[in-house]
Amino acid sequence: MRIHTGEKPHTCDQCGKSFSDKGNFKRHMRVHTGERPFTCDQCGNSFPSKRNLKSHMRIHTGERPYTCDQCGKSFTQAYALKTHLLTHSEEKPFNCDQCGKNFRLASVLKRHLMVHTKEKTHL
Repeated sequence: MRIHTGEKPHTCDQCGKSFSDKGNFKRHMRVHTGERPFTCDQCGNSFPSKRNLKSHMRIHTGERPYTCDQCGKSFTQAYALKTHLLTHSEEKPFNCDQCGKNFRLASVLKRHLMVHTKEKTHL
């Protein structure tokens, strides 16, 4: 019901973020405590949530469930597919406020900004 009412009675005293569900609040608190109770039995890396561990396991299994419907390339993470899809798009939503040049990815704009600040890149 809280989803419908918008009620969020569980508030983090460290950052102010609020949650409708106590379980989500407890998972969030791991951000601040550094608790990582889910451990990979293959490499020993640990994670703050079961979801993160499940996602990590794809490295070991080779599972790549996210596939581009335009070129067939596949990815272990949904965000990687989402980012990849921009390569097939003409959309360039990130623009440089100094020279007006447009970019598909925020990370590419960030690297470009170094041209204007004269910072050295260590790539």
